[in-house]
Amino acid sequence: MSTKAAAMAAYLAVITAAIGVTSAVSYTNHTVGGPPPSGWYFNSTSSISSTNYSVWAATQTFNLGDYLIFNTNTNQTVVQTYNSNTYNNCTSDDSSDNDTLVFNSGATKFDQPLTISVPLTKVGPNYFFSDAEDGVQCQHGMRFDIQVGQGLGLPPSLNQPPPPLYTPPPMAEPPPAFQGESMYNGVERLADGIFGVAVIWACLIVLGLSFVIFNG
Repeated sequence: MSTKAAAMAAYLAVITAAIGVTSAVSYTNHTVGGPPPSGWYFNSTSSISSTNYSVWAATQTFNLGDYLIFNTNTNQTVVQTYNSNTYNNCTSDDSSDNDTLVFNSGATKFDQPLTISVPLTKVGPNYFFSDAEDGVQCQHGMRFDIQVGQGLGLPPSLNQPPPPLYTPPPMAEPPPAFQGESMYNGVERLADGIFGVAVIWACLIVLGLSFVIFNG
């Protein structure tokens, strides 16, 4: 290899390393579909999405800790799933809470501006679609899938342990069984004891009087 070729190879190696370091020093916010007026929109009259989201996704590099920013309105939904069947069926109706998330604002009116930020927290295939209009939007282009790489890993803000499982508080101990009956039996025994003492004293008094009379 000539000196010039060797120098060029070394230069390319440095540039490649620099690019790798640059891509690994920060997280990225990806505006889905590109800048306005693209966004995450669907024209219900023409049944056409505002852009080809699969083509857009192919131009991006996604890593853990990145965010997808959906500039949209309340006419669309944002569904994230790790289940390809849910994605292909264009509905979240039969999905599991463990693999599918539905993002919405809870708004009850259409055409309300909305921005939804979705963090990427799992390496591998991630699927996104809108299941509005009974899946019609998804069937007509409101969908895309991406591959999420490890990158820098999750930032501390997204790398929190799951909350502990709910443990119901201990139940209060029931009162002793037959407590009322026990008290009644105690009072009854006490009364019987007092009555017995009274009888004994009465007998002693009668005997004493008899003795006095007999000796008098």
